[in-house]
Amino acid sequence: MGTMPTPALSVLLGLTLAACGLPLPWSFLSALPLAAILTHAAAAPTRRGVTARLFWAGFGYFALHLWWLGAFLHQLLGAAPLVVVLFALEAAFLAGMAAVAVTLTRTPTGRIWALAGGWVTLEWLRFLGPLAFPWPTLGYTLLPSPAIQIADLGGVLLGSVLVTFTAASLADAWTGRPQTGRQQQGRRPLLPAILAAVAWAAALGYGATRTPGEGPEQPMRVMRTTFDAFGRASGQLTPEEQFAAQTTASLNRPPGSVIVWSEGAISSPGTRPTPGQTIPAFPGPGISGVGGSEQLTPPGPDPIRQPATYRQFNTVASLDAGGTIQSMSAKARLVPFGEEFPFRPILGPVYRLIETSLGFTLPSMTPNPNPTPLTLNGVLYGAYICYDSVFPWVARALANRGAQVLVNPSNDGWYQGWGVQQHFNMGRVRAIETRRWVVRSVNQGVAGTVNDLGQPVQTTQGGQDLQALDVRPKLLTGTTPYMRLGDWPALMLAVGMIIFGTTRRERAF
Repeated sequence: MGTMPTPALSVLLGLTLAACGLPLPWSFLSALPLAAILTHAAAAPTRRGVTARLFWAGFGYFALHLWWLGAFLHQLLGAAPLVVVLFALEAAFLAGMAAVAVTLTRTPTGRIWALAGGWVTLEWLRFLGPLAFPWPTLGYTLLPSPAIQIADLGGVLLGSVLVTFTAASLADAWTGRPQTGRQQQGRRPLLPAILAAVAWAAALGYGATRTPGEGPEQPMRVMRTTFDAFGRASGQLTPEEQFAAQTTASLNRPPGSVIVWSEGAISSPGTRPTPGQTIPAFPGPGISGVGGSEQLTPPGPDPIRQPATYRQFNTVASLDAGGTIQSMSAKARLVPFGEEFPFRPILGPVYRLIETSLGFTLPSMTPNPNPTPLTLNGVLYGAYICYDSVFPWVARALANRGAQVLVNPSNDGWYQGWGVQQHFNMGRVRAIETRRWVVRSVNQGVAGTVNDLGQPVQTTQGGQDLQALDVRPKLLTGTTPYMRLGDWPALMLAVGMIIFGTTRRERAF
């Protein structure tokens, strides 16, 4: 019986890692398949072999973890195979990281530690730049266990450090195990595994002893609408129809209740609303996503040859009982190839082809680098829009500026399956990092509340009819270590693993 080809084995290991990811309840076991990947990659006889093995493992990992993107592209363009390009790109980033790791190290065990630290560093880099896509971050796999509570110390990346350190420790122990007929002097391969066990015990103990914060309750009503996302974008579903349905569901609320509408629930074509402007018939007080387009330049003397130019916007506003806008904030992180289209000079023809296929113009927006809390009746609401929820720095910035509760208007109607659950679960970690409640209204997806321990309190996520849910989140203050220090503790530990890998010799440690 022949052995499995190396690329196939690498892909299989990547698939196994994805099978221990969100939203699966055993995702806290992710360190085990990751240990197998590190061992397999580090054992390659050549540097090129290490990078190739990690590329194929990464391809398998992303292909399963992000399978729902294929379904989305099929529905959008009828071209599901295009998602293979994304999988290959993400895998290429892992391979590039591996190329650097093997250049810095001299031994298989050194490679293991450099790859583990490089993995976390690469996750941090995924938060940056025009192609930012931090979806596959290993720290989220700790959500089913109390260990996820360490996120208030160093963010989700600190969870990634715990996972990769554990995986590297197990891989180191296996690689450094005594070989028949060989004597290894000075090797203690179990010591890192013992340290990992201690780290897990500390993380679990820390998590098990966290208790919910206490503060005044703020009655709110969240909604889960079921509008067709493609119908909204193409204009087949009118803004008036959406407004009327949401208004009806907003009536007869408990006293003092603040209504929360989802991303883009209010449409403002042609002009960008500003504080002081009134949205007629809005059932305030409330918070709502506001989307539309604003004119940048007027039409020229010949409107056909010199039409007006517009730019789309995606904002969130707080409105008082009379529907008057009190404060506004724009989306901080735009979706690559969804709300901003990088490399337009190069990819312009491709974008025009997509616009022709879709039947509407692709949006062009400007991100908001300085999100600020919304004010409403003396309360500071940290409102961030949809995709913002997977970027820890956005919620952190809002909490550092005084937000007492986080509000996340979203639209998950573009995709299905794991993507919806992953998006919601990733947002739960923002509650832990800042020790604030999260309130979420959404089109499709999961609506409800999450407490400051990241635990869902009241949620609704199914059905074909619009659903409203009355919730009572607590208004909290205070500062966590993560709010003060950000990702630096996790990055320092990741760099520490890389440095440790560069110093490894077969007789070291």
